[in-house]
Amino acid sequence: MRAKLIGAVAAFGAVLLAGCAGSSLPAAPASVGAGDYSYVIGAGDNLSIQVWRNPELSMSVPVRPDGKISAPLVDEMLVQGKTSVEVAREVEKQLSKYVRDPVVTVIVTSFVGPFSEQIRVVGEAAKPQFLPFRQKMTVLDVMIAVGGLTDFAAGNSATILRTAEGNKQYSVRLKDLIKRGDVSANVEMRPGDILIIPQSLF
Repeated sequence: MRAKLIGAVAAFGAVLLAGCAGSSLPAAPASVGAGDYSYVIGAGDNLSIQVWRNPELSMSVPVRPDGKISAPLVDEMLVQGKTSVEVAREVEKQLSKYVRDPVVTVIVTSFVGPFSEQIRVVGEAAKPQFLPFRQKMTVLDVMIAVGGLTDFAAGNSATILRTAEGNKQYSVRLKDLIKRGDVSANVEMRPGDILIIPQSLF
């Protein structure tokens, strides 16, 4: 996944130049048809681990930068890239060495998401940043989160670099969406999308 992102960021400069020169890229599809998306845990998330009838083993734990957690009777468990249900079953497996028939529930209480699924906004946004992906997230949701466009943005030359499709590029009309209220320019995002907003040349 990290290799994909490195390739995507390497294409960033070329995309900026292409955006400034006018786009011949296909328009981003309005709907991505993500299907049954399941949130996967990433470094920086916080997990609430509840062990039924064993409150002394229940606790909240952060996911460390290496993607692992430590909890009572659970040492160095890798949770990054897994769903909360998968983690609960693994915790049960480890606890079964010490507790008879443990029943574990894992709840994600704060969300960052794995590096490969974060939405990145670069270029002429008011607050360029990364955002955790949420199902049915649209480019309008993303632009609200980053505070809109700067005065120097070439909003209609913006592009989405879609790492989930091998770094395929799509054009998006951010100026029409934000400045003119053209909701037909609103499109759904996919995990790992990079929204690139070039600077206007004039």
